[in-house]
Amino acid sequence: MLEGGCSVVKEGVLEKRSDGLLQLWKKKRCILTDEGLLLLPPKQLEDPPPPLPIPSGEPTRIKELHFSNMKTVDCVERKGKYIYFTVVMTEGREIDFRCPQDEGWNAEITLQMVQYKNRQAILAVKSTRQKQQHLAQHSHSLRSAPNSA
Repeated sequence: MLEGGCSVVKEGVLEKRSDGLLQLWKKKRCILTDEGLLLLPPKQLEDPPPPLPIPSGEPTRIKELHFSNMKTVDCVERKGKYIYFTVVMTEGREIDFRCPQDEGWNAEITLQMVQYKNRQAILAVKSTRQKQQHLAQHSHSLRSAPNSA
């Protein structure tokens, strides 16, 4: 379990296509949680990996792709020994990844994202129902209160 109560679902190495002109594939240590995907710089790929969270005194460039900002996992394609897929963020940004076919990162990310969105939908419905019940109770108590006029 990580510092914010997130549980680690999968951990390993993914390759991310760089944003630069050459668009090279760069290895990233990835940690999939029930809240999103954490991408750590390649310097932190050593075995064994450093414990998470990394102490605040160390400079880090951990990138978090939170499921609340994630729209979909798209463009799944098998080529050679790799599966290529794209994570589409809500603002339209696309992040390309690849992994060996037998690792199933794309499926696991998709599954965790769907589960996250389902949990959020359930919480939203519960919140709406609680507000409706509170309003109903409040309006009932107003109607049954004696008139002070």
